[in-house]
Amino acid sequence: MNGDDVWLVTGLGNPGARYADTRHNVGYLVGDVLAHRMGGSWRMHKSRRAHVVEGRLGGPPGQRMVLGRGRSYMNESGGPVSTLAAFYKIPVDRLVVVHDELDIPYGELRLKLGGGDNGHNGLKSIRGALGTGEFYRVRFGVGRPTGPRPPRDYVLSAFGAAERADLASYVERAADAVESLLAHGLEKTQNSFNR
Repeated sequence: MNGDDVWLVTGLGNPGARYADTRHNVGYLVGDVLAHRMGGSWRMHKSRRAHVVEGRLGGPPGQRMVLGRGRSYMNESGGPVSTLAAFYKIPVDRLVVVHDELDIPYGELRLKLGGGDNGHNGLKSIRGALGTGEFYRVRFGVGRPTGPRPPRDYVLSAFGAAERADLASYVERAADAVESLLAHGLEKTQNSFNR
């Protein structure tokens, strides 16, 4: 599967059980929902740098898509993403990155094209590997920590009990936003999902 009509969607996170339920891994959670919607399951890419699901999202006929999840840690996300983009010959303007965002209230979404990394090491790595930041972002709000807690510790900690009560519905909504972006474009999706 390759060509100009294929999208690459990647959810950012850290591999391993230790990080599975952390705020930094919300991109992985959205990826799992998208994989389920595609009717596929994660498999090792031949580069061994990522897991992928190939297929169509939405329907019919749906958008042709490669769903990717890097096997490296967050601050090395650029390697797996650039490898998948090159392998599938997917241009940067058909790349969607789903990630956590400290500067957005918990559960809210913001979609945009391009921009800086705002201190997010995963985005910084991707921008460095691709030589550009002109890709789509689905930014999932996790809010900022209260008190003196360092942001790094906060994003690497698990969602609180109150947050977990709504997490599944927020993750589903983020997956809806990805599906809308691919089918209807940025402006219409921003009007529907950016609050």
